[in-house]
Amino acid sequence: MKEMNKKAVLIFLLAFTTVLIFGDTFTFSADRMSTVLAQGKERTLLSGNAVIISESTEIHADEIELYGEDSRFALCRGGITVTDEEKGIILICENLFYDRENDISRVQGYAEMEDQKNELVVKGGFLENFGKDDVTIIQIGVRILQEDMACRSEFARFQREDEILELSGMPFVYWKGDNYRASKIIINLDTDEIELEGEVSGTVTAEDEEDEEGKENNE
Repeated sequence: MKEMNKKAVLIFLLAFTTVLIFGDTFTFSADRMSTVLAQGKERTLLSGNAVIISESTEIHADEIELYGEDSRFALCRGGITVTDEEKGIILICENLFYDRENDISRVQGYAEMEDQKNELVVKGGFLENFGKDDVTIIQIGVRILQEDMACRSEFARFQREDEILELSGMPFVYWKGDNYRASKIIINLDTDEIELEGEVSGTVTAEDEEDEEGKENNE
């Protein structure tokens, strides 16, 4: 009997959302769920249209694996969309690790994040978001786009609350018609200030030159 309990596995179909209370409350749903009940090895696998909702964060994926004490951790695979309505963030990727307790998301592989609050789109090959600190780290082929700005670098740190963007690793910034290069570039998105550090270079386009170019184009 003990041996059977150690290896006990429950498998059933889910056509509805289930509410769990483990110190806090979160909900999940999927087409299919399998659960391992062995003590110390508890895991739940959600397959097909898998969804988990924890506080303001909602995750959709092809497959979600929950494990750890009180299902604290989630491994998500395939067709992932993460939405945080409170912070105005939408994240799209193919592989995601999520720590519900510390509100940490980690993506290894291509990721695209839309920051609706700052009207910013972030792309990269590795992304880590620390929800409690409101800080996002992006690495590998970083691309950051805004209406009047386009950035590229190998490393970026975005402090959302302070609206500070730090770029390093051969950073390049096109901002409001001007080009900037340096070892490190810091942009204050709130005050429109830019700070360059180390091996600085750039091209600044004067307003009258832009006006003249506009006239020539109109002619």
